Amino acid sequence: MKKVTAMLFTMAVGLNAVSMAAKAKATEEQETDVLLIGGGIMSATLGTYLQELEPEWSMTMVERLDGVAQESSNGWNNAGTGHSALMELNYTPKKADGSVSIEKAVDINEAFQVSRQFWAHQVQSGILHEPHSFINTVPHMSFVWGDDNVNFLRARYTALQQSTLFRGMRYSEDHAQIKEWAPLVMEGRDPKQKVAATRTEIGTDVNYGEITRQLVASLQKKPNFALQLNTEVRGFKRNADNSWTVTVADLKNGEAEHAIKAKFVFIGAGGAALKLLQETGIPEAKDYAGFPVGGQFLVSENPDVV
Repeated sequence: MKKVTAMLFTMAVGLNAVSMAAKAKATEEQETDVLLIGGGIMSATLGTYLQELEPEWSMTMVERLDGVAQESSNGWNNAGTGHSALMELNYTPKKADGSVSIEKAVDINEAFQVSRQFWAHQVQSGILHEPHSFINTVPHMSFVWGDDNVNFLRARYTALQQSTLFRGMRYSEDHAQIKEWAPLVMEGRDPKQKVAATRTEIGTDVNYGEITRQLVASLQKKPNFALQLNTEVRGFKRNADNSWTVTVADLKNGEAEHAIKAKFVFIGAGGAALKLLQETGIPEAKDYAGFPVGGQFLVSENPDVV
């Protein structure tokens, strides 16, 4: 009986030791070359670039939700516009002399063309599939009313014609023409009201959520990439060698915390990005601020309206 008791005690001590060792191992610091915070289009794009440029680097992506592209990059949570200044009036401010500046519009349009080239390359490389699942052509329009706004849109259109990027744009102040372009906008409108519109047939609609899912799915095929879902960032520490130790919590496992040591950290966490940037304590964070903007996206599944 004493031998059996001693054996059971020894087994209990052994199991306890194994349990403690396993717990200690679980809290050990995880190491990675690049830590991508946020499972959206920004982290997915940077991860894809790095996989191409530095294929030997290890990467870890952490996302607080249970899947990627569920917040800002979700198709229902953003306009899905291929922003190229075809309709965004704020990209063409009026100068003090009354003329319209197109420099920003040209820069933004050129940047979007680079994005399209990047996506085309991913399709050719077999990383992105079925282009129509994430990018389609849709007309882009601007519509204004009132003398001042009509004068501005006319001047904007004229100025944009200086760039070949905007040569496909059409301009009209004719009610009948605009009604043909956008019948619901003109329905019931005072025929004497002064209105104007521009329309570009080659505008683009982009499903950034679908791009994100496909890019991350490709990254997950690489042995040096890890995706950690239900993982929330809790703190940052800058190390003496300029690496970072980032504390994260497993939201599905009692919020158990562990540390990730990374040579580089990228914060692509949508609305939480500014808060996390400030928590790093880097001086550059003081130069950034957030300005809340409200948007409403109207969706119709009626084929006649669409």
